[in-house]
Amino acid sequence: MAKVALDTNILIYLYDVSDEKKRHISKSLLAVNPAISSQVISEYLNVTKRLHKLPKLEVLEKCIRLLAFCEITPLNAKTMTKALSLLKQYDFQMFDSIIVASALEANCTILYSEDLQHNQVIDNRLTIINSFL
Repeated sequence: MAKVALDTNILIYLYDVSDEKKRHISKSLLAVNPAISSQVISEYLNVTKRLHKLPKLEVLEKCIRLLAFCEITPLNAKTMTKALSLLKQYDFQMFDSIIVASALEANCTILYSEDLQHNQVIDNRLTIINSFL
């Protein structure tokens, strides 16, 4: 089975009651024990607090429950150096390059993201998939 990573938007849809289809797809992706970068965790906390206007305690509690299903990939100098290389090569946004670099560092073959180019292959080993198409 392919090792997968998730972008922030996949996690955000887990609690989106306005789009049942995206919520269902997000839950199924979480069920495969994906890799999640610490960058994604930070973005998730920020967006969840802002969009859902939840108390910070509730946001952290949701995040802790969510992370029980994930492999967390930390950021380090090697990851940031790879992110810089990706930014130069593919002209990604800064935070996207960190997320892609983290997925590569975790040896993932698929990164699920709504924000990046569907079916783009990075370094001949990571395919970006928009699961909502």
